[in-house]
Amino acid sequence: MNYRIEGGNLPVVIISLNPGEAVNCESGSMAWMSDGIRMETSTGGGLGKMFGRMVTGESLMLNTYVAQMPGEIAFASSFPGSIRAVELNGNSIMVQKGAFLASFGNIQQTVGIQKNIGGGFFGGEGFLMQRFSGNGLVFLEIDGSAVEYDLQPGQRMVVDTGYSVMMDESVNLDVEMVKGVKNVLFGGEGLFNTTLTGPGHIILQSMPVPKTALTLYRYMPKKTN
Repeated sequence: MNYRIEGGNLPVVIISLNPGEAVNCESGSMAWMSDGIRMETSTGGGLGKMFGRMVTGESLMLNTYVAQMPGEIAFASSFPGSIRAVELNGNSIMVQKGAFLASFGNIQQTVGIQKNIGGGFFGGEGFLMQRFSGNGLVFLEIDGSAVEYDLQPGQRMVVDTGYSVMMDESVNLDVEMVKGVKNVLFGGEGLFNTTLTGPGHIILQSMPVPKTALTLYRYMPKKTN
């Protein structure tokens, strides 16, 4: 298997498959493919896996595309941004809702529960995330540009709601309240910030969809009586 990412700010990942190789994706993610690639739709491991995808904001069913002959299959981003390929070698990562695009190899997808319940409820990243483990590649959809950091043990990154995309399972997610009454009332950053504490790798995004939608809404004509 080989892949390439094209399209600039409107990216698509194009994966070249050999006979017998397969790639998994969420329902409706495929953009185009060569003749000779067969699609198989399943629950991805039973009702439990299907329910897990539902509560993390993904589609109920999982599509597997198997190459009968050499060919290409493409998966396009649903929003202007970028695509990142994360390689797993027996380790695990936690991914925010909606970021999964496709995977190749022996990858297991399950529900990832935040170690810190407060971080899940108030950090804006969600109590339930997606957990990917195994050996292979996971392709993630990034809103805007991707910025990556390798956090050292104890090193913290303070992140506004919605900007965190992926973190190694070794990274601890927590929340801290914005300090100062004036900061809370007039700072425009809300009550809480998410804190990510190393060690581990994290991926942040520069243009979360909810933030972009809110900005655009401010410029939309408002109905008047």
